[in-house]
Formats: sequence, structure tokens, C-alpha cells
Amino acid sequence: MRFGGRVAAAIEILGTMATQHRPAGAVLKDWGSAHRFAGSGDRAAIGTIVHDALRRRRSAAFLMGDDGARAQALGALILEWGHSPEFLNASFAGDHFAPEPLSGAEQSAIASNSPGNAPDAVRADCPDWCAPHFNEAFGTSWVAEIAALAKRPPLDIRVNTLKSTPEKVLRALDRQGAFQCDLTANALRIAPTEGAGRHPNVQAETAFQKGQFEIQDAGSQIVSELTGAGAGEQVLDYCAGAGGKTLALSAMMENRGQVFAHDLDKQRLAPMFERIKRAGCRNVQAINGPDDLVRLRSNADLVLVDAPCTGSGTWRRRPDAKWRLTGAQLEKRQSEQAMILAEAANYVKPGGRLAYVTCSLFPGENTGQIRHFLASRHDFENCDYLDILERNAPMVSDRCRTGEYGITLSPHQTGTDGFFFAMMTRLQGTV
Repeated sequence: MRFGGRVAAAIEILGTMATQHRPAGAVLKDWGSAHRFAGSGDRAAIGTIVHDALRRRRSAAFLMGDDGARAQALGALILEWGHSPEFLNASFAGDHFAPEPLSGAEQSAIASNSPGNAPDAVRADCPDWCAPHFNEAFGTSWVAEIAALAKRPPLDIRVNTLKSTPEKVLRALDRQGAFQCDLTANALRIAPTEGAGRHPNVQAETAFQKGQFEIQDAGSQIVSELTGAGAGEQVLDYCAGAGGKTLALSAMMENRGQVFAHDLDKQRLAPMFERIKRAGCRNVQAINGPDDLVRLRSNADLVLVDAPCTGSGTWRRRPDAKWRLTGAQLEKRQSEQAMILAEAANYVKPGGRLAYVTCSLFPGENTGQIRHFLASRHDFENCDYLDILERNAPMVSDRCRTGEYGITLSPHQTGTDGFFFAMMTRLQGTV
């Protein structure tokens, strides 16, 4: 496919998403199945245009003076790819599969509408209803913080120290452009793609098949390290999901002690078993039901609550999610989080630690939850977050936003997905 045909396909997919209200991944998959002539390079380029259009949807619409699928795609090509209207028209000329060239009205809008003069929520590329929440979280810097969620993400890798070293994995991924990340000792990174490029399929590498590394955002790696999980401890990963943080904790603990992986939705645990085997994690045990949890009550050195959340911190990777999210869904998540945190706290032993993590930047899911929890549970006390950073994540101690109730990581400030971390200690003699 030529460039114009790829752009036309992206516009078609964006239009289908708008009318059918379906996730980007599902619509892209269906389009590929119905257009077998499109090669892997075509599908990757089309997907890139679609995701860039979703990341920059509001600023693209402002630039083009229209919020339709065509405006989203063409606006993204101008804002993210750096293409000029003249380049686009020259590329579309003579290609009967390409979109219509930019009209005079469209070109006039582009010339008149500078994104720098747009309203705050437009410059941040987020829904209007989110703006007050982010302003509460970040104050005057909120636009820059949230606008960073509209950028392309890197591909981050966690070296599995149970099987390898950063130096060995770097050699294995040298041709893929991996480099040492400056956020944590065991994180490697492949830079964000440019233009129609795509990240290499590192999961096809022999080093991955041997369990020498996992794909994991550096922010997720950092919050795992902030827990301070140590060799010989009894750790409960209460919302383990597919096991990304479970595996990180196991490696931190050098396969000593025990990590109990639990999730209220048992189906979410299914992918973890193959990952555990590949990674060589011998101290991980999946918990199948309430009976297995009984023996851990008031006995865990560390309970990690990687709470189900809106995922607003992952909008770089899942940009369509921010346009589907509603205030009602946020409120529902907050209610779920409060219940999960209250229940998980019961498994912390006196003197033990309760860590709370979200991949969200909404204060109601983060500081609000910790404030409420501490007000209702007088057997727990808050931790010194500057001390936690210095001890457990010194490489990012001067990049994170710290407050009374926790630590925030973000694309703008930390160079990671958006994460929140808090930790409380259970007081001695409270059982």
C-alpha cells in the first residue's frame, strides 16, 4: 500500500470506532482480517496513524477545525509526524486510494489554529471532565503532565536477574536498539518509534524465550522496587493479575521467601503460570481461593495491592481508553479500590507493610484512597516517602513527585507511564 492508502484506511478505522464504539485493537484486527492484501508493514503503519490520532484527538481537531475521523488522522500526521499540508497533498495526488487532498478551508484552519492558543484541556489532549481532577493532582503544571500522556511510549524491558544481567541482555538486543535506562539498574529501553516505524518484536528473541527478560514499563519496575521486598519475606500480591509485579518481586527476593499471587478474578492469573516457569521463579505460589488466604491473615511481611483502576497513566499505550472513560466509571473504580484496600490490610502482620499502587493519575484513586484508609484504620501509619525513595529507588529520588500520602511517577516528570505508590506500616500489638 502507498502512503495515501494507509491514511485512507486509518480514517476508515477511526470512523468505524466512532460509530460502533469499539476499542481500537478490535477494529484494527477486523480491518486486517477483511483486507488480506495489506502486509504486516501496512497494518503496522495504519495502526500507528490510528493510535497517534487517538493520542492527539483534541489537538488535531482544534488544528483542523473539525473533530471527524479525517480531521483526527490528518491532524495527527501534521502534529506528530511533522508533515506539512503541502506534503500531504503531494502524497495524495494521483493516488485513487488516497483521501481527498486538503481543501482550502482545511488549509486555512491549519494556518489559523495554533495548538498553543487552544484551551487547556485541548492542549492536554484529554476530556474536559478530567481537567479538574488533574488540576487537583498537579496544580499549575497539569497541562504539561497530561500532554505527555499523548506522546508515543518507549518499549521498556526488565532484566530478570534470576537468569541474566543487564549486560548480557543488552548484547542480545543490540540490533534492536536497546540501551540502559537511567531509572533503575535492571531496566533497558528501546526509544519511541518515529514516523511509520514500529518497535521490534523482542518476544521472538531467544533471550526472551529463555526468561532472561520481561516487557515491563520502567514505572511498574520502580513501584515494585519501592516496596522493598526482601529475601526470605512472606509477600502477598493481592491483585496479581497476569503477574508482572509478581515476577519482579520474586527476582528482588532472589527466589527466597514466598510470593503468594492472588487475584479476585481467577481468570486473570492464567497467563502467569507460563511466565513463572520461563522466568525460573521458584518462590511464587498461586492462591486459588479464600481458604488459601486464611493462613496469611495477619502474617504477611508485605501485602501489595496493585489496585484495579482507570488506567489513566497508561494512555500513551492505550489512547482510545481515555475517550471511553466516564466520571461514573471513575467513581465505581474508587469504590472498588476502597473495599479491596480494606480487605487486603487484614493480611499484614504487625510491623509489616501495606503497599498500594495504581497506574492512574486521578487523585481520587490515589491520595484520596490513602487519606480515607488512614482515617479509618488507626492500626496503620503512613511512611516517609522521601526515605523510601532514597532507600529503594535512589536513581529516581529527584524525579518523582512526593507528597504526604504517596509518590507519583509520570511521563513528563519521570519518563514512565503514570503510577502512584503509597505504603503504610501496621503498628505493633494491633492484632
